[in-house]
Amino acid sequence: MKSYLSKLPASLIIGLLLILAILSCKKDPYELGFDLLPPTDTLNVITTDTCTVEAFSMIQDSVRTDKVSSLMLGSMIDPIFGKTTAGFFAQPRLSTDGAEFGTNPVLDSVVLMLFYTGYYGDTLTQQNVKVYEISQDFSYDSLHFSNQSLTTYPTVLADQNFYPRIKDSVTVYKEKIAPHLRINLNKQTNYLGQKILNAPADVLASNAAFLKFMKGLYVTASPVNSKGAMLNFAVNSGVSKMVVYFHNGDDPADDSLHFDMIFNEISGRFIHVDHHGYLDASPDLKQQILNRDSTLGVNKLFLQGMGGVKVKLKFPYLKNLGKGKVIAINDAVLLMKNMEMDTILFAPSTLTMVRQDSIGRIGYLVDENEGSGYFGGTYNTTTGAYFFRMTQHFQKVVQNDYSTSFDLYLMVNTPVTSAITPYRIMMYGTKSAVPGENNNRFQLKMTYTVLN
Repeated sequence: MKSYLSKLPASLIIGLLLILAILSCKKDPYELGFDLLPPTDTLNVITTDTCTVEAFSMIQDSVRTDKVSSLMLGSMIDPIFGKTTAGFFAQPRLSTDGAEFGTNPVLDSVVLMLFYTGYYGDTLTQQNVKVYEISQDFSYDSLHFSNQSLTTYPTVLADQNFYPRIKDSVTVYKEKIAPHLRINLNKQTNYLGQKILNAPADVLASNAAFLKFMKGLYVTASPVNSKGAMLNFAVNSGVSKMVVYFHNGDDPADDSLHFDMIFNEISGRFIHVDHHGYLDASPDLKQQILNRDSTLGVNKLFLQGMGGVKVKLKFPYLKNLGKGKVIAINDAVLLMKNMEMDTILFAPSTLTMVRQDSIGRIGYLVDENEGSGYFGGTYNTTTGAYFFRMTQHFQKVVQNDYSTSFDLYLMVNTPVTSAITPYRIMMYGTKSAVPGENNNRFQLKMTYTVLN
């Protein structure tokens, strides 16, 4: 019996074989664009990893922290970055408009319940939390940054020590509830609970009125002396809340009353961060960011979230690549690597690259439009490395296509969106002083073609 292929025309069989041969070839992504060049032009293709990169760490002024997806509280001492303390300003809202507490409500307790969503650092360290009432108006629409604060009344509503129990459920009235921090707001004083229970009816009629009456809470941590952690708490669906427990003074049997004031997506809120001037940081870091010794970027580079530390980048000789001739950049990848693979203070899962002009306007690189798979910025947990592909950006630079001058900055948190993380990293510098570590250095690998 003859096969089916033997019945096909020879020309069709040859065509099918050619298609299969083409599909079986795997193209090297670093050779993108080579097939668009005449054969003679490929002789002028140059690959180099010796482009001069000037990089150094500096203090980041602040990052935007309003409308954050989770509240942050805690204090920690990092062996490299020193002491950091964080707290938050937030508005608990009435769970229902027109709340009524009866004719003779008697306060039992006020509890702030903050449900854990994550942490960074050492949760075995005892922390101290203090709570104050905010005295200054602010709202959900307010724009706030990590270095900003609001005024508060001097009365301390809570001063409580605790150990973060991230995985331990809490028993409340014989019922197990998800792990959370419970802060007693009437141990120091009954002021806040009495203020709410005695509020006029028009104040309790709506959140707009209530938030003028009680503007919110400032919850902050006291600085620790060693280790410590940053703790994240939920801001969704009213899980975290302040609860006023009371009973009816006219009816002893009516003794299990409570009213919830919730934190949710439309609660006004922002995080305040204090890095304590980096006075407790390592000598290497202090010399680079406090004494502004930019030459030390050849040895080590530092990045920290929460409006902490960023890296400034320069490529001073980029326009000299073609030695006066026109060049086409085929591929340009910036590589950087973690120096600490064994620490519990994990590296950021992603980094951000931005350009900033002389008056502070932020812009993004054109390559970012190609997606994160192409552009990069994601941490490889196996190799401890990041990359940024900046091919189109550098092509625009060598062609003088940008109308304004700017600097490039590498950051953990972008300063213009409300995404904040405490993660940090120490990376190899631009020139390795350690034998055998040259491949780990902060470097730019580039392939380009000299066209004329």
